[in-house]
Amino acid sequence: MVMEISGHRRLTNSVMLTLSGLCTVLVISVLFFILGYLLWHGGKSLNLAFFTRLPKPSGETGGGMANAIVGSGKVLLVATLIGVPIGFLAGVYLAEYSGKAFAFTLRYTVDLLNGVPSIVIGIVAYALVVEPMKHFSALAGGVALGIMMIPIAVRTTEEFLRAVPNSLREGAMALGATKAQTIFTVVVPAAISGLTSGMMLNLARVAGETAPLLFTALGNMFWSHGWLQPTATLPVMIYNYAISPEEDLHQQAWAAGFVLLALVLVINVTARMVIARGPASSRR
Repeated sequence: MVMEISGHRRLTNSVMLTLSGLCTVLVISVLFFILGYLLWHGGKSLNLAFFTRLPKPSGETGGGMANAIVGSGKVLLVATLIGVPIGFLAGVYLAEYSGKAFAFTLRYTVDLLNGVPSIVIGIVAYALVVEPMKHFSALAGGVALGIMMIPIAVRTTEEFLRAVPNSLREGAMALGATKAQTIFTVVVPAAISGLTSGMMLNLARVAGETAPLLFTALGNMFWSHGWLQPTATLPVMIYNYAISPEEDLHQQAWAAGFVLLALVLVINVTARMVIARGPASSRR
């Protein structure tokens, strides 16, 4: 009887291990299939001109997406300057100051905000920024993406700060440090690698958003000077080129998709390396 149960457990373990391995291979295969598919279709347009030249007028072949690459960088910079500080400070308050009732309410609100469709956030940013300014701009696009970054920044900050051992807080306060000094000179530095990687993953998440930028940054076939003009971004250019009837634009859309996915992949890998080198210590 005992041997029969033991054999059944070994069989179940083998089956589950095999299924887990197959699912792991399937997930990895999907990633490499997407990368390979994008490289196969967009590799023809990946050249120096793609990164250094402006788009050609409709009907002409060649050109590049230099303006879209710069525009995406500008929009993501604005988003980071808006979303990261607000989310970080809210996460600090949630982890270190808030009571149980208020913390529950704030977490619930943050989770709801995280579940709001990106197109709705784009409409809100349009009403808050574009409508009063009477024109689209990189600033408006950054505001939309910044709003999307806030909930993830809040939860990331809270989780990594809570992972810091209480003994560090108690030791700092025993030496005469105030609550704020303890947080910003002891707790935050102890969790800095996790916080950094979390913010990088947050940035990678919003880097490919298209819907909010259609309502805010719109697009531009030329260089966009400053922050208050419509600007081209890679996701919007991919969308516009993908629905175009011209085959050359389709190829450039594939190339831009590969560049965007490669950028997100690099950010993710870098974030994993950062957190692997110095993760926050577990609570004791």
